[in-house]
Amino acid sequence: MRKTSLILALLLGCALPSGAGVLRTEAPQKAVPQYGRADFTIYVQGSWDNPWLQEEAALDMQVTAPSGKVLLVPCFYVSGESGGQSRWEARFTPQEKGRYSYAFIYREKGKAESPAGGGRFKVTGPRGRHGILHTNGLWTLRYDDGTLFRGIGENLCWESRTEDDSKYFKTLHEQHERFSYPAMLPKLASQGGNFTRMWMCSWNFPIDRPDRFNNARYTPADTWINPSAALRLDRTLALAESLDIRIMLCLGPGDVTPDRDFFISGQAKARWRNYLRYIVARWGCSPSVAMWEFFNEIDNIQFRRADAPIPAEEIVAWHREMAAYLRSIDPYGHIVTTSISHRDLPGLNDVEGIDINQKHIYCATGAIPETIRRYGHRHGKPYVIGEYGYEWDWSKNFDDFAEEMKTDFRRGLWYGLFSPTPVLPLSWWWEWFDREGTAQVLREVRKVSDEMLRAGKGSFIPVEARAEGADAYAVRCGRKTWVYVYNPGDKALTRVTVGEKEIKTAVPAKGEAIFVIK
Repeated sequence: MRKTSLILALLLGCALPSGAGVLRTEAPQKAVPQYGRADFTIYVQGSWDNPWLQEEAALDMQVTAPSGKVLLVPCFYVSGESGGQSRWEARFTPQEKGRYSYAFIYREKGKAESPAGGGRFKVTGPRGRHGILHTNGLWTLRYDDGTLFRGIGENLCWESRTEDDSKYFKTLHEQHERFSYPAMLPKLASQGGNFTRMWMCSWNFPIDRPDRFNNARYTPADTWINPSAALRLDRTLALAESLDIRIMLCLGPGDVTPDRDFFISGQAKARWRNYLRYIVARWGCSPSVAMWEFFNEIDNIQFRRADAPIPAEEIVAWHREMAAYLRSIDPYGHIVTTSISHRDLPGLNDVEGIDINQKHIYCATGAIPETIRRYGHRHGKPYVIGEYGYEWDWSKNFDDFAEEMKTDFRRGLWYGLFSPTPVLPLSWWWEWFDREGTAQVLREVRKVSDEMLRAGKGSFIPVEARAEGADAYAVRCGRKTWVYVYNPGDKALTRVTVGEKEIKTAVPAKGEAIFVIK
């Protein structure tokens, strides 16, 4: 409340030019379900050079919830000419039941009007919805209504490109219908997946890129926001929500090069804040957005120029600043994260405002359990393996070691299930695994995960497990203990020690087993 009041006081410090401001609004005519979406259309009289830059024009919805909590919801520009009437939209997901009141505040070149265009709307029961995801310790996430969640899925970072650069799988990767989100997301859901990761980049949801997409799904435009890219993201998030799939949305730098200037220049940071504000205004309302991920593999960006790496302290300071800014404009409190490939940046794992730390692991899947445990314990935050795989090198022919690739896919998921992470490791190479039918294992893992959540009601207690020559993990949830054993050896195993008990079981050579002790 005090923070919002201060923001409003700053906004209302000056008067707008005569005639500028909110003209009229269109609000929901019926009651809105809790955790559903309320859409508002606002007509504004204003002048600007670029209505997507908040320094020139900005609209916020001031919402008062039934509890008395005051929220500022950023709105986004849709259409209209400078000097005349323009159309803006607000998308709001109510997290409380009851009666809300609202008004709009229009700013132009640092000057603001008093709240205008006010009204009320009613929010009824949730109708099966759960709200926005938040952190909840090391093992689980939690929806607004308290429902617990563990993410199980794979990377689906982009739809097929027009021209793919894979040496061996170019034809596979360019199958545009097979590797589109309308095809991939329903298939993921049918396999038991409830989580994925997507990129915003030059060929996938390039919302601030005018042309040169390497993706025929997008249309060139001379506006600061590309309408075809924004609409594609609208539809993808709506589809994900209908399938109960949650997304880690990797924002990236937008249509700029993330060089040193990107992290220290005031002008560059102002541009990215406008990029971020638009994303929150248009898609922050979506429960299908589980996490905002600032960067994919920030350490690789840091060392893009081996002769002149970007100082780690500048990148960490940027994350601290932008995490705070994101907190200030996201009324829902979405989870915030960023990722590294393999090199830690000193201080990055302890940035206030970064809720979940993560890295990517290739050629070392066996290291996943200890990595998750060590980082979570050391930094007091959930740790996620955002990418993993048997091989990272896309110049190799995966068919030459196909069985190793598929075994590694399975191991990564099971290791994650028995580790203190709220999202199980997310495999890479989704096109190849789709061709091989490997993702069917998601259904097995999801079934066990759901059983664990029901039995323990969110309680996960690691239990020591040992099996000679094999990897063994055990977790007690409620009155049941689940055990997973991976046996890479040439001989079958017949015994596993769980706690102080020796259990007779059968684990085939070069195989795995999972069982429950009551």
